[in-house]
Amino acid sequence: MRVLGVDPGSAVTGFGIVEGAPGKFKFIAAGTIRTRPGDPVPERLRTVHRGLRERIDEFAPAAVSLERNFVARNIQSAFRIGEARAVAMLAAAERGLPLYEYPPNEVKLAVAAFGHADKAQVKFMVRRTLGLPVDFELADDASDALALAICHLGRAKAPRISDAVERPPSALVSNAGRTRKR
Repeated sequence: MRVLGVDPGSAVTGFGIVEGAPGKFKFIAAGTIRTRPGDPVPERLRTVHRGLRERIDEFAPAAVSLERNFVARNIQSAFRIGEARAVAMLAAAERGLPLYEYPPNEVKLAVAAFGHADKAQVKFMVRRTLGLPVDFELADDASDALALAICHLGRAKAPRISDAVERPPSALVSNAGRTRKR
């Protein structure tokens, strides 16, 4: 299975594509989609949306893995991250891809075996897991996106966001931060 991991942001959105199954991962691509600081927010979101659609069309992932965050420095940052997340969701929906969501601590636990790992630890383990050389240029946002793809490939099938939306709330049960069918 090939997965596109997305670390959303209105200034910089990281993407990472990984192929494989638990314990057997293959690096496909990674990078960032950068917007121009002076552009109005709608134009920045269009740039992110277009960039994600292009990556989906180019690399043909079977699923998209997105960070479920909400840790932001301030309310405006939280809004901007939410808008970029929505654009990533839209790009996946337009291409008919299932979308999975993971909280940051679960991603860190899956990649670095420690739910409170810092960015340097996550990047080190992403490189190690994918067999990337130490001198391979890897932006923090791209590393986080690769970690999201690895997390999805390494986990048992998680519920899709669209599944949770389509079922009535009474059909969902929360268990340690995961949503599953009754």
